[in-house]
Amino acid sequence: MTTRQQLRRAVSGDRGDAARAIAPEPGPTLPERLYTARERKGVDLYRAERDTKIRARYLGALERGDYRELPGAVYTKGFLRNYALYLGLDPDEILDQWRHERGDTNEVTPVLAVPRPMAAPRKGLTFSPSLVVFALLSIGVLAFAGYLGVQLLRFAKPPTIAVTNPATAVIAVDDSATKYTLRGTSTAGATINITTPGRDPYSVTADASGTWTAGVELRRGRNEFQVSSLDPDTGKRSEETLALVITVPFLAVEAPTLTVDQPTEGATFENGAIPVQGRTTNANSVVVSATYQGPTGTEPSAGAATPEPPAVPSPITLTVADDGTFSTPLELTAGKWAITVTAASPEGKTQALTRNVSVTYKGVNLAVTIKGGKAWLKAWVDGKVDPRLGVGGSVIGNGKTLTFTGKDSVEVRSGSSGVTYFTLNGTSLGTLGKSGMPETWLFAPPAPPEKTQRR
Repeated sequence: MTTRQQLRRAVSGDRGDAARAIAPEPGPTLPERLYTARERKGVDLYRAERDTKIRARYLGALERGDYRELPGAVYTKGFLRNYALYLGLDPDEILDQWRHERGDTNEVTPVLAVPRPMAAPRKGLTFSPSLVVFALLSIGVLAFAGYLGVQLLRFAKPPTIAVTNPATAVIAVDDSATKYTLRGTSTAGATINITTPGRDPYSVTADASGTWTAGVELRRGRNEFQVSSLDPDTGKRSEETLALVITVPFLAVEAPTLTVDQPTEGATFENGAIPVQGRTTNANSVVVSATYQGPTGTEPSAGAATPEPPAVPSPITLTVADDGTFSTPLELTAGKWAITVTAASPEGKTQALTRNVSVTYKGVNLAVTIKGGKAWLKAWVDGKVDPRLGVGGSVIGNGKTLTFTGKDSVEVRSGSSGVTYFTLNGTSLGTLGKSGMPETWLFAPPAPPEKTQRR
């Protein structure tokens, strides 16, 4: 009797000993077959997930027979077919066994596990439209989440800043160097700001890789640079500012050079604040001094009082800026003056230039200072009451100074002439009366001060 006949007798109810002796062993279940095939292939669920594009959780559900974890019968059939092809199993046979184990047929046919040769998987993968849509949606969601994460990190962190050239923060270059190229890294698209005292700042933008390059000018001596970065999208500045010092040595025997931009030779000024400005090289200090040359012929006269001689200011020593510039105001009284500017190098070499100027005040510039007590004051500028003191006048404290500027005249009444000091157009006139005596004085240069009876 053949094996097929024996099986038929077992199914039809033949209970003979011979039939029971040859009854086939139950074949492996579908989950067991899938698990065994994958183990035989030598891959894990995550490798199978990458190869088949089916999630590992669904592959694991198939190998456990837990079909409730699967999205539905349509997806399950597709998963089984693709997984069977990947494992080298017959997809139609796998689907038939799945239907049988689910109870989709009333026919009960024992399954014999007949050894089958390994079949090469078919080329390509089969995807259902729903699976493709699901995969695309998943990729889109993951990409959007990644984009949001990158933006959040970007807005949370300030831009970075680093200098790769020069390699150290302090360097010395050849004495002939006039330019230097700075290089570094930062956040892509960041604005790199490079500032140096006395010069316009430099600004460059980091490229897509975050690198930046900037050429800067050098001058003899110490060149200091401050490097920082700014993210134009977030408005955040780098947490640190890098300091660089590039020194260009002076020639050992080089004498200072000197240029005086202001004042110009023969200039006339209508007030005493003379601007002194210029440039120098190879010098660490500049001295500005003034010498009185005589009156211009327009100075006011004090009448009966003897005017004090003009005050000659003490020499002013200036420190030269890093860019070689210097400037200072020089207060001078009316008259002719010689202003001398002298630049000195650390080795003691000097260079000097002189400018001759005239100071002639225009109109009336009257400074009234109270010294030695208090005094009541009232003033008229070009015939009108000064609003600061008012029509009733005001009491001015000791050490206070008031300045009045008129086109033609300034008239001042003091309750105590002996503590009221006048300076007219830069010339000190001192007091014009006695302490405790109220007096009114009219100042209308070039005429001398005149005592009036205005109250």
